[in-house]
Amino acid sequence: MNATEAAALRGLAMEAVRACEDGAVAAARLAGRGDEKAADQAAVDAMRTALNQIEMRGRIVIGEGERDEAPMLYIGEEVGTGNGPEVDIALDPLEGTTLTAKAMPNALAVLAFAPRGGLLHAPDTYMDKIAIGPGPGNEVVDLDASPAENVRKLAQARGVTPNDITVCVLDRPRHADIIASLREAGARVNLISDGDVAGVIYTTRPATGIDLYIGQGGAPEGVLAAAALRCVGGRMQGRLVFRNDEEIARAERIGVTDRDRRYELNELASGDWVIFAATGVTRGALVGAVAHEEGAQCTQTLLMTSFDRSVREIASRRLSE
Repeated sequence: MNATEAAALRGLAMEAVRACEDGAVAAARLAGRGDEKAADQAAVDAMRTALNQIEMRGRIVIGEGERDEAPMLYIGEEVGTGNGPEVDIALDPLEGTTLTAKAMPNALAVLAFAPRGGLLHAPDTYMDKIAIGPGPGNEVVDLDASPAENVRKLAQARGVTPNDITVCVLDRPRHADIIASLREAGARVNLISDGDVAGVIYTTRPATGIDLYIGQGGAPEGVLAAAALRCVGGRMQGRLVFRNDEEIARAERIGVTDRDRRYELNELASGDWVIFAATGVTRGALVGAVAHEEGAQCTQTLLMTSFDRSVREIASRRLSE
């Protein structure tokens, strides 16, 4: 990559930050008001407006649903000015609608950019996932191994005991067997109520104490999490989970032919470059909440970029118009 290309990508990365900031600020105004739909719609409207100001030919590949089902940032929607690079976009304008409605921690505005074809066009189904950040032992974890086996192999690779391994899992009834297997192996289990994009990113940040993420969550969120991992290294595997014929038909419409395929990280996010940004809506372990000062809004954003393998924590203070 030459200097001109790198400069263009740095500019695009800052545009991603701005779009996330706009979505987060809009959603934060409705935090704690008990209206999930209103908070989500506010984030969507603000993020769409920001995206349409970016010099790019953008296409939503992970969005708020299919066109007939979601009048907002739908899959296939074109955004941007219509000039500039062709960019595929995965986004969740408000990752944690319930968290925002209840003013609970860890709600985010999230998006990822990649060159055209660089992000898996995942259907709106569930996905079994295992993810781990960069570092020793990440090559030994495997989606098809039991949670206990993964803990024991990871502990051995790192020269520690299973008691030293902490695994993040969504607190859902469907994960009872996973949690039991992890605890049988001796691992600590960190349960989170929502937000498995953040759960995967925790594995990349030593301060969180999270070594591994395991569980079943949304497939679109899996692509967003993979985009973040692509920027810093690590490993992730996922397999689509179909609950009914309607979900199978939806997958077939977007070209999924092998329903049992195990996707690797570089298949979920395969672009030559990837940009990932997440701005805090409510307080959280990754970034802080939107804060309103007299005449200004303050935000915190995590920006991850694969082209320079960088992670930046950006604090912004915007004066009100």
